[in-house]
Amino acid sequence: MTLEIDKMESSGGYAPGEPPECGCAALMNHRPRVSIMDEGEGWKVADISLADQGARRVDWARSRMPVLARLRDEALQSKPLAGMTVAGCLHVTKETAVLIETIEAAGATVSWSGCNPLSTQNDVAAWLASEGYSIYAWHGQSVEEFYWCIDRTIEANPTLTLDDGADLIVRVHGPMLDYAAGVIGGTEETTTGVHRLRAMGEAGELRYPVIAVNDAITKWDFDNVYGTGQSTLDGIIRATSVLIAGKTFVIAGYGHCGRGLAMRARGMGANVVVTEIDPLPALRAVMDGFRVMRMDDAAAIGDIFCTATGMKDVIVDRHFASMKDGAIISNTGHYDCEINIGDLESQSSSVRTIRPDNEEFTMKDGRHIFLLARGRLVNLAAAEGHPSEVMDMSFANQYLALCRLAAEGKDMGPVVYDITLEQDQELATTKLSTLGFEIDTLTAEQIAYHSDYTAGT
Repeated sequence: MTLEIDKMESSGGYAPGEPPECGCAALMNHRPRVSIMDEGEGWKVADISLADQGARRVDWARSRMPVLARLRDEALQSKPLAGMTVAGCLHVTKETAVLIETIEAAGATVSWSGCNPLSTQNDVAAWLASEGYSIYAWHGQSVEEFYWCIDRTIEANPTLTLDDGADLIVRVHGPMLDYAAGVIGGTEETTTGVHRLRAMGEAGELRYPVIAVNDAITKWDFDNVYGTGQSTLDGIIRATSVLIAGKTFVIAGYGHCGRGLAMRARGMGANVVVTEIDPLPALRAVMDGFRVMRMDDAAAIGDIFCTATGMKDVIVDRHFASMKDGAIISNTGHYDCEINIGDLESQSSSVRTIRPDNEEFTMKDGRHIFLLARGRLVNLAAAEGHPSEVMDMSFANQYLALCRLAAEGKDMGPVVYDITLEQDQELATTKLSTLGFEIDTLTAEQIAYHSDYTAGT
C-alpha cells in the first residue's frame, strides 16, 4: 500500500488526567525523546521506514507460534469475531503482531496502542502501520503521549477490549466513559491488571465482563514462570553484560514470575535470596532451596536486585542506604513504582547513563548504584520480552477469550471471569501436538474406576 506520511513534532500538550499512582510519572524527565514522528490516517509511529525490518521480526515470531497459526487458519473459515472492533493495549512486540493478525483473520477490526512507554518495538509498530492496522505506539513516550495513544484506540468505538495492565479499561471507565456502553467485554493479561479489575468488580464499578487471561494455567505456569524468568535475565544482561554466576541475586516476590526468575538465576550460578510478605510463597521458596529474608537484611548483601511483586515501594531509601557499591537494581513488575526512584535520586549526588537502559547513581557517600530501564519492565524495556514460543499460549488464550466474549458477553455479568479448565486443557493439548508430543488417555474402565466411590482395597 502507498502511505502518505506527515513529519511532525511529538505532541506533549494532551492532558489525560492523573495517571495511576503506580504509573509513568518517573519517566517524564528521563526518557529518550522522539522528536520526529510519522503519522497517517489511523496510525502514529516513530519511523515508518522501519517497516521492512519489522516484517522480518514478525516472520520469525510467526514461525515460532504454531498454536496461533492453527487458530488463524480456523478463523479464516469461521470468522468468530465478525463485526467486532477490538481495542488493544498491549506491548507492541513481534509476538503481539501475530496476535493482531489472528484477530483480524477472525473478522475483527483492530485498533492498538502500547501498554508501557518503553516496551514498543518501533520496527514492529511501523510494520503494523504499513499493513493498514490502526496503531498508535512508539518507544519512549511521555505520560501524556501514552494516554493519548490509548484514547485514540478507544475512539474506534470498540465492542471488545484487550488489556495488559488494565490502563485501557480504566480509561473506558473514566475519561472515555462515553464509549463504555458499546463494549461487550474485555480481557486482561497481567496479575497487576487482574487485581485492579477484581477490585473494580467487587466495588460494583466494572461496567462489562472481563476474562482474566492472566489466571489461566497455560499462562501463569508457562508465560509467567518460563517467559519472565528467561526474558528478565536477558534484559539484565543486555543492560549490564554482568556475570550472573557467583552473584547474590535478590528477588522480591515469589509468585509465578519471581519463582521463574529464581530458577533461571540459580541455573546461571547465582546465589538467590527471596524476599516475601506472604508466608506461603516464602515457605515455598525455602523448600525450593532459596534463602528467604526481609529486604532490610537482603539490601546489604545483594549484588543484583529485581522486584516482581506488583506492589509500590518495595525498595526504598533505607535499602539504598545499605546497598553495596556497584549494586544493580531492576524491576520486572508491570509498573515502575516498585523501586522508589525519587528516594534514589534524593540520596545521590549525580547520575549518568553508562549504556542504554543503565544509569549510574553516585551516592553522596561515594557508592555507585545502577538502575536499569528507569525501574520499568526490564525484560521489555531492555530486551525483547518473552520468547515467541511461550507467548504462543498466552496470546492464544487472549484470542479464545475474545471469541467467548463475542459469543456470550452480552449474557455475562460485569465481573471478572476465569479461563475455563476446558480451554486450558484444550490449549495445552494443542501446544503439545504442535511440539510433537502425545500423552496417554484413560480407558473406559479407568474412567469408571475414577468415579466409583465404592472401590476400595
